[in-house]
Amino acid sequence: MSASPVVGVLGLQGDTREHLAALTAAGTRAVLVRRPAELAAVDGLVLPGGESTVIDKLLRAFDLREPLVARIAEGLPVYGSCAGMILLADRLLDGTADQQTLGGLDVTVRRNAFGRQVDSFETDLEVAGVSDRGWEAPGPEDTGPVHAVFIRAPWVEEVGAGVEVLGRVGTGPAAGKVVAVRAGNLLATSFHPEITGDTRVHRLFAEVVRTA
Repeated sequence: MSASPVVGVLGLQGDTREHLAALTAAGTRAVLVRRPAELAAVDGLVLPGGESTVIDKLLRAFDLREPLVARIAEGLPVYGSCAGMILLADRLLDGTADQQTLGGLDVTVRRNAFGRQVDSFETDLEVAGVSDRGWEAPGPEDTGPVHAVFIRAPWVEEVGAGVEVLGRVGTGPAAGKVVAVRAGNLLATSFHPEITGDTRVHRLFAEVVRTA
């Protein structure tokens, strides 16, 4: 694969622009994905935050659901943030009656686990493979905690044997809750690194794509 892999951002709903900017800063060629042909052309994919039920319905409406499920099964690197974590989960709690996930991650995720929009919050997290890393490209970040923004966020309630826990909430009522995981080529966070200016999570994903 070339030094600049093509990484798509699912462009059906959610905060796509911020992910495109972070992926570009991480050294990838970032493109929007809205059609099956566009999905077929990428080396990796980001499932952005947004409303997971809406994204689920739009995936079916745009005939993207089945091709994406197939590519995930084939090993496509995928990073899901917030709603994207929900979409990657094999099992979902507190979803709507007709809500489907794409699956791939052997986890159980609770939707809107931290509460409603008014319960959104920010905190600093230690994220394995991110907090302890410096990066060649210049930027505001180097090493240390990741500033995490949670907006109507899920958390991981159960983790399968093949899933690595990368981060947990450190303090407060949700202390100990799992909010960052990885299993092979699949990466997911409950929080939104794309809106903080810290591109380390996207740089980690870019490495996953390059070595896939």
